[in-house]
Amino acid sequence: MADRRRPMRPVAPVPSADLPLVAIVGRPNVGKSTLFNRLVGRRQALVADTPGVTRDRKEGLALLRGRTIRLVDTAGLEEAAPTSLFGRMRASSESAVREAVLVLFCIDARAGITPADEHFAAWVRKQGRPVLLVANKAEGRGGAASAMEAYSLGLGEPVAVSAEHGEGLSDLMGEIVEHLPPEPEAEFEEEEDEFEADAEPQDPDAEIVLPARPAGPIRIAIVGRPNAGKSTLLNALLGEERMITGPEPGLTRDSVAVTLHDEGDVFEVVDTAGLRRKARIDEALEKMSVSASIEALKMAEVAVLVLDATLGVHEQDLQIARLIEREGRACVLALNKWDAVEDRNATRQAILDRLSISLAQMRGVPVVTFSALTGASIHRLLPAVREACAVWNARVPTGELNRWFEDALERHAAPLVEGRRLKLRYMTQVKSRPPTFVIFGTRAEQTPEDYKRYLVNGLRETFNLPGVPIRLQTRGTKNPYNTKSRS
Repeated sequence: MADRRRPMRPVAPVPSADLPLVAIVGRPNVGKSTLFNRLVGRRQALVADTPGVTRDRKEGLALLRGRTIRLVDTAGLEEAAPTSLFGRMRASSESAVREAVLVLFCIDARAGITPADEHFAAWVRKQGRPVLLVANKAEGRGGAASAMEAYSLGLGEPVAVSAEHGEGLSDLMGEIVEHLPPEPEAEFEEEEDEFEADAEPQDPDAEIVLPARPAGPIRIAIVGRPNAGKSTLLNALLGEERMITGPEPGLTRDSVAVTLHDEGDVFEVVDTAGLRRKARIDEALEKMSVSASIEALKMAEVAVLVLDATLGVHEQDLQIARLIEREGRACVLALNKWDAVEDRNATRQAILDRLSISLAQMRGVPVVTFSALTGASIHRLLPAVREACAVWNARVPTGELNRWFEDALERHAAPLVEGRRLKLRYMTQVKSRPPTFVIFGTRAEQTPEDYKRYLVNGLRETFNLPGVPIRLQTRGTKNPYNTKSRS
């Protein structure tokens, strides 16, 4: 008899946290970040011809021969005091090795085996993790011969690759997959019939209800000036020393994304490099860091602008806030180091007064005070992010919107332009993320900016849209009696 059971399907996809983790380690400037970018398939990590570009661990998903892995790019291994910057970077790399199921130990085949390679190869052997030796920069005819020197490290046969030129990567991917632990079998459940007898028919005339926001994690970008405490904030949210922190300004160079779970919600939080004034950015590496920070902001839903509360609002803080508004992101103002503020009421009022004067277009931005170093009041941040994200995704019903629009026109009539009054007829919301409205009417495109601000302020107050950019566009209607536009 034929098997008439229903087909089986996986219960749920495997979360990224359950994927095998592979760490790339080695001394500085051997091409770890270039290899990372090649394996994940995009330029995700900063690459420059300067030792020590990578400081924080950077994760990405890589699909290799049908297996998806979490790939980690780490800082270069160097001997240094534990309290120094390089010592903290090494501790972060060591943490990645402890969590990994496979370690890719990378060397520079052109430079040959150095004492540092021998030292850290001996250290890697003691970690009790499977190790795959990767001889990078082995392009050309002499590359394979140079890579053979790596046998002396005692880590097995080296895989010769050139991450910069894409040579040998196919062999490396195959070796990585062979060294991974077996893939767990997916649990299956019976699939329900596509049409159930007791299912209620769908009303074709029913109103479509849009979701509050698309499915997926809430994307957050932590931005601010150098040394405001952005990385310390991310560590406090995660409850672990994930990012390199310290008194030195500008420690974070690349944008690093991590996943955070809180009260059933999933957040993708990106820690970014500090944004200085454009005139002070000279080095090519810092320009790359700034570009990565701006790109992270463009991909975010909510920007958390971190300020050092002990210093108040700096002009550069306002420039960053204007950048957030220009990109159309929701914003939460995070006042860090609040425990070090003496007169808190006066400090808070001074900051709000400065913002109300300089950033009228982001009126009502939520403000959260905390200490990232001690963790005091840090629990207030994510609820504020949720609320800001909900406002950013808000939609106003057209009927309610036009009733308000009629009242607004009665309270303050449309202005005269060139001796004739504008005829503004109706308004609609064309999109959210951020809330965007369009006014239709005769010569509506001539609406003065001050009248647009009057309408935007009314929208913000009436429909409770604080702290998010509001876009107001105009569309004029053609006048059939206007002969000037006829050819």
